[in-house]
Amino acid sequence: MTAAASGSDPSNFRIGDAERNSAMDALGEHLSSGRIDLDEFGARSAQVTQARTVADLNSLFADLPAPHPTVAGLEPAIRPAAAPAPAAPDSATPSLADRSAAQRWVAGATAASGIIAVILFFALGLPWWIFLLPALIGIISSSVWGSDGQRRGRNRGN
Repeated sequence: MTAAASGSDPSNFRIGDAERNSAMDALGEHLSSGRIDLDEFGARSAQVTQARTVADLNSLFADLPAPHPTVAGLEPAIRPAAAPAPAAPDSATPSLADRSAAQRWVAGATAASGIIAVILFFALGLPWWIFLLPALIGIISSSVWGSDGQRRGRNRGN
């Protein structure tokens, strides 16, 4: 049931940790944009941690433009914070789909080698250096493909 349907004043509703976290995020945005200074951020942050109702949060953001904290389950007594723009994919980092079958196999083998090392250590009593197995696989595969994921020694285009 929404606040309007219940007939009670939504500003008297109690808030929880999610609303306080949202308020702290909004204050951080105002600090980073220069609307408030570090001292004011500290003072308002302390008030956010002590806030108990929607009205307490409203009073902290009355003189600030958006973003404001969000309050779940209520009509927007406090305007919701603007959603951040999605990050552009980094074209320099290839995805798993861009990797060859051999590179995907080596990635799986590197991950599995850690589990295998633990089993060999405890089951067979091999020395501690068995835990260097994942690093060894990583070093060998890096020498073949390099950090850029391009196979060395093949068609460099030069």
